[in-house]
Amino acid sequence: MRVNLAERALVTWLLLDTSPSMQFGTADRRKADVADGVALAIAHVATRRGNRLAVSTFGDADPVELPPHQGRTGLVGLLAALQREPVQEGGGATSLGAALARLGSHARQRGVVMVVSDFRGPLDWRRPLLQLLGRHQVLAVEIRDQREQELPDVGELWLVDPETGRQVRVDTRSRELRARFADAAREERTAVARVLAALAVPHVVLSTEGDWLRPLAAFLGRRSRR
Repeated sequence: MRVNLAERALVTWLLLDTSPSMQFGTADRRKADVADGVALAIAHVATRRGNRLAVSTFGDADPVELPPHQGRTGLVGLLAALQREPVQEGGGATSLGAALARLGSHARQRGVVMVVSDFRGPLDWRRPLLQLLGRHQVLAVEIRDQREQELPDVGELWLVDPETGRQVRVDTRSRELRARFADAAREERTAVARVLAALAVPHVVLSTEGDWLRPLAAFLGRRSRR
């Protein structure tokens, strides 16, 4: 499957979410597994024809920063970053806004910024994203797990926010509770999509269930034809 990703862009800046919530997965794989696959697919495309790849991770206590490299060097650097176990310490929600601001401070050469994340946490990233758009083309790859969107009817259980460690006990036999949970989850995802759409940032949603490569390829293919 061939994908063309902005052949004119000499640098692709890959911003990869490694926060605790990315370790969640109830379908075929974890969100982190999909993110790693997406990162590798993007890297193979981005390092063709002498183009360069830079990698930044965010969401854990020891983020990776790899400057732009060509070809095999860029791929090897990404593989090393993906094989590394994220360092999870403390609590608090992941700040995508801080990660975008950090990237903007050193991504001086015009290129493509690929944000690969579940976009969970505070909506603190509109302003730094807008600033990035002044210099770069930005694409958003959102990764979801269906269990984050709806509760199963399985009786009492503990829900844990992986970003903050906060726990709450709920009775999932309550139809009203399940409906409120689904409504809140849908509104949260809608808010993310609304911000991206308002800034005209192309956005694709991939799932931990089923084939993620085909929709990713279609998304990147549409971008390359514009």
